[in-house]
Amino acid sequence: MDMETLLSYEWGMMAPEFTILIIATALSLLDLFTGKHINRKNFGWFAAGGIVVAIVYLVMQIGHEPAMILANTYRLDAFSIAFKLLLLTAALLVLLMGISYQPKEGIVYRGEFYYLMLTALLGAMMMASSADLITLFVGLELLSISSYVLAGMRKNHHRSNEAAMKYIVNGGISTAFTLFGLSYIYGLTGSTNLAEISREISNITPENGQALLAMAFILTFVGLAFKISTVPFQMWAPDVYEGSPTPVTAFLSVVSKTAGFVIIFRILISIFPFTQGFDENTSLLQSMMIFLSILAGLTMVVGNTIALKQRNIKRLFAYSSIAHAGYLLVPFVAFSQLMFESTWFYLLAYLLMNIGAFTIIQMMSDQHDSEDVSVFAGLYYRKPLLAVLMTIFLLSLAGIPGTAGFIGKLNIFLGALFADPNRYILAAIMIGTTIISYIYYFGVMAQMFMRPPGSRTKIELPLAVTIAMVICAAGTLLLGIMPGIALEFFQNHFNFAEMLY
Repeated sequence: MDMETLLSYEWGMMAPEFTILIIATALSLLDLFTGKHINRKNFGWFAAGGIVVAIVYLVMQIGHEPAMILANTYRLDAFSIAFKLLLLTAALLVLLMGISYQPKEGIVYRGEFYYLMLTALLGAMMMASSADLITLFVGLELLSISSYVLAGMRKNHHRSNEAAMKYIVNGGISTAFTLFGLSYIYGLTGSTNLAEISREISNITPENGQALLAMAFILTFVGLAFKISTVPFQMWAPDVYEGSPTPVTAFLSVVSKTAGFVIIFRILISIFPFTQGFDENTSLLQSMMIFLSILAGLTMVVGNTIALKQRNIKRLFAYSSIAHAGYLLVPFVAFSQLMFESTWFYLLAYLLMNIGAFTIIQMMSDQHDSEDVSVFAGLYYRKPLLAVLMTIFLLSLAGIPGTAGFIGKLNIFLGALFADPNRYILAAIMIGTTIISYIYYFGVMAQMFMRPPGSRTKIELPLAVTIAMVICAAGTLLLGIMPGIALEFFQNHFNFAEMLY
């Protein structure tokens, strides 16, 4: 590629990614050359400032016409902007958590935490803007490898070491499945560019490769199912969530899951609706919906029922995260015009309520050096504000009216029914498992309001954690009372037609 071609590109399209890259590089150099006496927590504020700048650049791109650079491997469109807003917001809130994170044994390599989280974020952002299988895979691996290291940041904690080991083994298996599926797609179409693949794939018929294409779909989805932790590929999540540092657990449950759905949309929605399915008048994607429906139903059932027996609060939220992955598969299965809108809104609500809950979990587990649910005993009598905020987050996760979680689940439920009445079984499973979730969410609330406090130690509220909690709580209530703010913003600024090739 010559210099003239390089200079001809509209590099401003990648301003958010360049910002994150520059901040991550600067932090790595600062961490390398500054003395040990320098407080690495200040790096967190620097990283958070970089994310804010990236968000500003991204907001300025809203309304930008769809465009591609780098030999059509990087695409800026409504889809990428919408989901990068979620990724950046979630990463910012997690970084604020991380600034105040202080486990009993301490973190020797705190500086690594900040720039590795930024590189993981950069990988997720590249996935959102990828228009090529190779670029998509590079972004996926940048996210994954950074996450493996983050999971083992507590180097003197055996559960953290176990979490990193299990995560990298399962992640490697996931990558192998995904890459195997993508190799079939490349072999059938002769291209790695998603736009070209979507054109070439329409020529595949039952006589010239449909069975191989169906195999490609299954292999690719199985690999991605590991990333979003759906049944039966959820086994790694509880152990990794429990052993990882709490901010990393929050990052995996929100940013990594969002990135997983980004790649599902980018690959599966861009490719498989355009080829004939097993029936003459259906697409291959529609033919595979029974397979996805079963996975979604099982994921909701398994996640919510196994959560009932958990005493470790992070394992409980791991199974809760599995259940929410099942909820998020429902609009994908319904495949309606509201699919992107309902998924985007639910991911927005989920990042607010889940990160908000993890900020309080971090504070309580750090103070008690325990992650048992009993650390919340009598919290209302020790720190009423924390108990009220945690209640807001739990009610939203449970889908109680007046919260963002309720609106998110309602959108998914109605979208599924209006798209295809045959999805009523999946909608019924969603309602039933949501009611089951009340038991373990309300169990935490019972600890806070109906149990005597196990400790009278004063609970301090660090500035960074307070900012994160207030943003999450305000967003959860605001979107629950006035959801039109987010929904109208999405409808006015993100054109559904631009999200497909």
